[in-house]
Amino acid sequence: MIGFRLGAQRPPEARRITDGVIQRFDHVYEVDPAKMTIIEQQEMPAWDTMRIVDSRWEHLAWMHDHWADTV
Repeated sequence: MIGFRLGAQRPPEARRITDGVIQRFDHVYEVDPAKMTIIEQQEMPAWDTMRIVDSRWEHLAWMHDHWADTV
């Protein structure tokens, strides 16, 4: 079984960017969790956030390679 302890994978403390935006990792902007009153923000380990971000960068690079004339 592969597992992890969420307590060991806490993301860094958030920095306020604007009134409704925070940032925990470079180039990753989030809605301020205090504004999420109907659907609360779920707990995510830091490695999962970075996995999603890396996948998005890979997808963006693929899109540029296949569709963009200039970047």
